[in-house]
Amino acid sequence: MTEKILAQGAEAIIKLKEVECQGTLVPYITKDRIKKSYRISILDNKLRKSRTKSETKLLEKASKIIPIPKFLETDNLEKIKMQFIQGKKLSDWLDKLENQKEICNQIGNSVAKLHDNNIIHGDLTTSNMILKERKVYFIDFGLGFTSRRIEDKAVDLHLLKQALEAKHFQNWKVLFDAVLKGYNSKDKTLILKQLEKVESRGRYKKGF
Repeated sequence: MTEKILAQGAEAIIKLKEVECQGTLVPYITKDRIKKSYRISILDNKLRKSRTKSETKLLEKASKIIPIPKFLETDNLEKIKMQFIQGKKLSDWLDKLENQKEICNQIGNSVAKLHDNNIIHGDLTTSNMILKERKVYFIDFGLGFTSRRIEDKAVDLHLLKQALEAKHFQNWKVLFDAVLKGYNSKDKTLILKQLEKVESRGRYKKGF
Protein backbone atom coordinates (compact mmCIF):
# COMPACT_ATOMS: atom_id res chain seq x y z
CA MET A 1 0.00 0.00 0.00
CA THR A 2 1.20 3.51 -0.83
CA GLU A 3 -0.10 6.84 0.43
CA LYS A 4 0.35 10.54 -0.26
CA ILE A 5 -0.93 13.60 1.59
CA LEU A 6 -3.08 15.68 -0.79
CA ALA A 7 -4.14 18.40 1.64
CA GLN A 8 -3.93 19.28 5.31
CA GLY A 9 -6.12 21.77 7.14
CA ALA A 10 -6.81 22.66 10.75
CA GLU A 11 -9.35 19.87 11.17
CA ALA A 12 -8.31 17.05 8.85
CA ILE A 13 -5.67 15.46 6.63
CA ILE A 14 -6.66 14.22 3.18
CA LYS A 15 -4.61 11.26 1.98
CA LEU A 16 -4.51 9.47 -1.33
CA LYS A 17 -3.87 5.77 -0.89
CA GLU A 18 -3.57 2.81 -3.22
CA VAL A 19 -4.31 -0.79 -2.46
CA GLU A 20 -3.56 -3.74 -4.71
CA CYS A 21 -6.61 -5.60 -5.93
CA GLN A 22 -6.20 -8.54 -8.30
CA GLY A 23 -2.86 -7.19 -9.49
CA THR A 24 -4.15 -3.64 -10.03
CA LEU A 25 -3.53 -0.62 -7.80
CA VAL A 26 -6.87 0.91 -6.83
CA PRO A 27 -6.77 4.52 -5.52
CA TYR A 28 -9.00 5.88 -2.76
CA ILE A 29 -9.12 8.85 -0.37
CA THR A 30 -9.11 8.93 3.41
CA LYS A 31 -10.09 11.94 5.48
CA ASP A 32 -8.48 11.73 8.92
CA ARG A 33 -9.70 14.14 11.58
CA ILE A 34 -6.81 15.56 13.57
CA LYS A 35 -6.62 15.03 17.32
CA LYS A 36 -6.46 18.29 19.27
CA SER A 37 -3.99 18.10 22.15
CA TYR A 38 -5.38 21.28 23.73
CA ARG A 39 -8.76 19.60 24.27
CA ILE A 40 -9.59 17.15 27.02
CA SER A 41 -9.18 13.73 25.42
CA ILE A 42 -12.74 12.57 26.12
CA LEU A 43 -14.20 15.79 24.69
CA ASP A 44 -11.93 15.65 21.65
CA ASN A 45 -12.97 12.07 20.89
CA LYS A 46 -16.63 13.02 21.27
CA LEU A 47 -16.33 16.02 18.93
CA ARG A 48 -14.42 14.11 16.26
CA LYS A 49 -16.86 11.24 16.41
CA SER A 50 -19.85 13.59 16.16
CA ARG A 51 -18.41 15.47 13.18
CA THR A 52 -17.41 12.27 11.40
CA LYS A 53 -20.90 10.83 11.83
CA SER A 54 -22.49 14.07 10.65
CA GLU A 55 -20.34 14.26 7.53
CA THR A 56 -20.93 10.57 6.78
CA LYS A 57 -24.71 11.09 6.87
CA LEU A 58 -24.42 14.09 4.54
CA LEU A 59 -22.26 12.12 2.11
CA GLU A 60 -24.69 9.22 2.06
CA LYS A 61 -27.64 11.56 1.48
CA ALA A 62 -25.91 13.76 -1.10
CA SER A 63 -24.66 10.75 -3.08
CA LYS A 64 -28.26 9.97 -4.01
CA ILE A 65 -28.79 13.49 -5.35
CA ILE A 66 -25.67 14.84 -7.08
CA PRO A 67 -22.25 13.55 -8.23
CA ILE A 68 -19.89 13.15 -5.27
CA PRO A 69 -17.13 10.66 -4.45
CA LYS A 70 -18.63 7.33 -3.45
CA PHE A 71 -18.62 6.84 0.31
CA LEU A 72 -16.84 3.59 1.14
CA GLU A 73 -16.62 3.25 4.92
CA THR A 74 -15.89 5.00 8.20
CA ASP A 75 -14.52 4.02 11.59
CA ASN A 76 -17.12 6.39 13.17
CA LEU A 77 -14.44 8.27 15.05
CA GLU A 78 -11.89 10.05 12.94
CA LYS A 79 -11.64 8.54 9.47
CA ILE A 80 -13.80 8.48 6.33
CA LYS A 81 -12.82 6.42 3.30
CA MET A 82 -14.04 7.63 -0.11
CA GLN A 83 -13.65 7.03 -3.82
CA PHE A 84 -10.87 9.00 -5.50
CA ILE A 85 -12.15 11.14 -8.38
CA GLN A 86 -9.27 11.57 -10.79
CA GLY A 87 -10.28 14.77 -12.53
CA LYS A 88 -9.56 18.48 -12.76
CA LYS A 89 -9.97 20.75 -9.75
CA LEU A 90 -12.22 23.56 -10.97
CA SER A 91 -10.31 26.23 -9.05
CA ASP A 92 -7.40 25.54 -11.42
CA TRP A 93 -9.32 24.84 -14.62
CA LEU A 94 -12.59 26.81 -14.76
CA ASP A 95 -10.98 29.92 -16.27
CA LYS A 96 -9.43 27.81 -19.03
CA LEU A 97 -12.59 26.00 -20.12
CA GLU A 98 -14.54 26.96 -23.22
CA ASN A 99 -17.78 25.63 -21.72
CA GLN A 100 -17.58 27.69 -18.51
CA LYS A 101 -21.26 28.66 -18.58
CA GLU A 102 -22.37 25.08 -19.11
CA ILE A 103 -20.25 23.96 -16.15
CA CYS A 104 -21.62 26.76 -13.95
CA ASN A 105 -25.19 25.86 -14.99
CA GLN A 106 -24.43 22.35 -13.78
CA ILE A 107 -23.02 23.68 -10.51
CA GLY A 108 -26.16 25.76 -9.95
CA ASN A 109 -28.37 22.78 -10.69
CA SER A 110 -26.49 20.59 -8.20
CA VAL A 111 -26.62 23.26 -5.48
CA ALA A 112 -30.38 23.58 -6.05
CA LYS A 113 -30.80 19.81 -5.62
CA LEU A 114 -28.84 19.93 -2.36
CA HIS A 115 -30.91 22.84 -1.07
CA ASP A 116 -34.21 21.23 -2.07
CA ASN A 117 -33.12 18.30 0.09
CA ASN A 118 -32.14 20.67 2.91
CA ILE A 119 -28.40 20.04 2.58
CA ILE A 120 -26.14 23.04 3.14
CA HIS A 121 -22.64 22.40 1.81
CA GLY A 122 -21.05 25.17 3.88
CA ASP A 123 -17.93 25.58 1.74
CA LEU A 124 -19.03 26.07 -1.86
CA THR A 125 -15.84 26.97 -3.68
CA THR A 126 -14.38 25.72 -6.95
CA SER A 127 -11.60 24.17 -4.84
CA ASN A 128 -14.24 21.72 -3.64
CA MET A 129 -15.40 20.77 -7.12
CA ILE A 130 -13.78 18.21 -9.44
CA LEU A 131 -14.52 18.04 -13.17
CA LYS A 132 -14.40 14.60 -14.75
CA GLU A 133 -15.87 13.72 -18.14
CA ARG A 134 -17.98 16.92 -18.24
CA LYS A 135 -19.48 16.11 -14.83
CA VAL A 136 -18.86 18.22 -11.71
CA TYR A 137 -18.29 16.29 -8.48
CA PHE A 138 -18.71 18.11 -5.16
CA ILE A 139 -16.24 17.22 -2.40
CA ASP A 140 -15.56 18.09 1.26
CA PHE A 141 -18.82 18.27 3.19
CA GLY A 142 -16.92 18.82 6.44
CA LEU A 143 -18.65 22.16 7.12
CA GLY A 144 -22.00 20.95 5.87
CA PHE A 145 -25.24 20.52 7.79
CA THR A 146 -28.96 20.05 7.22
CA SER A 147 -31.34 22.98 7.37
CA ARG A 148 -34.72 24.05 5.98
CA ARG A 149 -33.95 27.73 6.55
CA ILE A 150 -34.04 30.01 3.51
CA GLU A 151 -31.35 32.10 5.20
CA ASP A 152 -28.88 29.19 5.30
CA LYS A 153 -29.46 28.41 1.63
CA ALA A 154 -28.98 32.07 0.70
CA VAL A 155 -25.72 32.22 2.69
CA ASP A 156 -24.53 29.06 0.89
CA LEU A 157 -25.07 30.84 -2.45
CA HIS A 158 -23.42 33.99 -1.11
CA LEU A 159 -20.30 32.04 -0.18
CA LEU A 160 -20.16 30.58 -3.70
CA LYS A 161 -20.50 34.06 -5.18
CA GLN A 162 -17.67 35.36 -2.99
CA ALA A 163 -15.50 32.38 -3.95
CA LEU A 164 -16.03 33.03 -7.66
CA GLU A 165 -15.25 36.71 -7.21
CA ALA A 166 -12.04 35.92 -5.33
CA LYS A 167 -10.70 33.08 -7.49
CA HIS A 168 -12.17 33.89 -10.92
CA PHE A 169 -12.34 37.68 -10.65
CA GLN A 170 -11.94 38.39 -14.37
CA ASN A 171 -15.21 36.69 -15.25
CA TRP A 172 -17.00 36.07 -11.98
CA LYS A 173 -20.22 37.95 -12.78
CA VAL A 174 -20.84 35.92 -15.94
CA LEU A 175 -20.01 32.73 -14.06
CA PHE A 176 -22.33 33.47 -11.14
CA ASP A 177 -25.16 34.47 -13.51
CA ALA A 178 -24.70 31.05 -15.14
CA VAL A 179 -24.86 29.42 -11.71
CA LEU A 180 -28.14 31.20 -10.96
CA LYS A 181 -29.54 30.20 -14.34
CA GLY A 182 -29.02 26.58 -13.39
CA TYR A 183 -30.21 27.10 -9.83
CA ASN A 184 -33.78 25.87 -10.31
CA SER A 185 -34.69 25.32 -6.66
CA LYS A 186 -38.38 25.16 -5.86
CA ASP A 187 -37.74 28.06 -3.45
CA LYS A 188 -35.54 30.03 -5.87
CA THR A 189 -37.51 33.29 -5.62
CA LEU A 190 -37.43 33.30 -1.81
CA ILE A 191 -33.78 32.30 -1.64
CA LEU A 192 -32.64 34.97 -4.11
CA LYS A 193 -34.61 37.63 -2.22
CA GLN A 194 -32.87 36.51 0.96
CA LEU A 195 -29.54 36.54 -0.88
CA GLU A 196 -30.08 40.25 -1.56
CA LYS A 197 -30.66 40.82 2.17
CA VAL A 198 -27.54 38.83 3.07
CA GLU A 199 -25.48 40.92 0.68
CA SER A 200 -26.97 44.20 1.92
CA ARG A 201 -25.91 43.29 5.46
CA GLY A 202 -22.40 42.65 4.15
CA ARG A 203 -22.27 46.04 2.43
CA TYR A 204 -23.57 47.71 5.59
CA LYS A 205 -20.79 46.16 7.68
CA LYS A 206 -18.16 47.19 5.15
CA GLY A 207 -19.32 50.78 5.45
CA PHE A 208 -18.17 50.90 9.01
